[in-house]
Amino acid sequence: MNFLSAPPLAQPELSEAKIVAQSAHDCLIDEVMTWPKPGLVSHVDSGSHQDMSVSTFIKSASAIEPFFESLYGAGHRNAALSELRRIGLAAERAMLEATNGVNTHRGAIWGLGLLCAAAGWRARYDATMSCGEVVRTVWGDAIRATPVVTTSNGGRVCTQYGVGGARLEAANGFPVVHKIGLATLRSSRRANPTHTEAARVQCCMALIAAVDDTNLLHRGGVEGLRHAQESARAFLSDGGVNVPGWKIRAAAMHADFVARNLSPGGAADGLAMSLFVEKIYALNERF
Repeated sequence: MNFLSAPPLAQPELSEAKIVAQSAHDCLIDEVMTWPKPGLVSHVDSGSHQDMSVSTFIKSASAIEPFFESLYGAGHRNAALSELRRIGLAAERAMLEATNGVNTHRGAIWGLGLLCAAAGWRARYDATMSCGEVVRTVWGDAIRATPVVTTSNGGRVCTQYGVGGARLEAANGFPVVHKIGLATLRSSRRANPTHTEAARVQCCMALIAAVDDTNLLHRGGVEGLRHAQESARAFLSDGGVNVPGWKIRAAAMHADFVARNLSPGGAADGLAMSLFVEKIYALNERF
């Protein structure tokens, strides 16, 4: 089926778009309010980032929330990737204005933005498809055809180290988000239903262990990436958040990452996206 040749559709119910945009915003807040996340900004400290704090992230999340609503609407009317990109670039400008030029959420705008568009599409066409399947099926080819932006840190790292980065993760339907992030959240919640922050930490660690994070490659090269992955794998193999003293071990990892100036920003984005798809699938019956 050529989805992009389908006739234009009416705009969705306003409440639907707002609910999804609010969910995306809330997931960004949940991400930054999670601690300890190795090297990352939280409500406790700024991690490996001297130019930003939790307040920077809160301002940024509020500034970009309206664009998630627009992306939901664009997905609902079956817009092309070029339309989604236009909205995303406007969101980036709003982010930079709100943060005085600090890049807090560029990766999240890309990933969460596509997932918001996918939520709009699946609400109109086929709610049995996952958001990742929608992105892969509807916009995957166009994403692959988009050239790597070598002027960005992520683009340079992808070229230098031969990794796929956020672009190929999106084109493939966010498999890491669904198979690792979402799966870890669900299993952690089943094991400890009342420990919501612990589930988020476990999810973040699982993503650090699995992802060739371009942020880690940018800051620490291959050695930094491998150190981060091995540290996260050791945390998980020792029981993760399911054993006493897990927070002390996670805090020690955090201190180590800060000392090495490592920041797994891709895992932070993946955590927010995993939380988002979890919310969207829970809301499925409402849409």
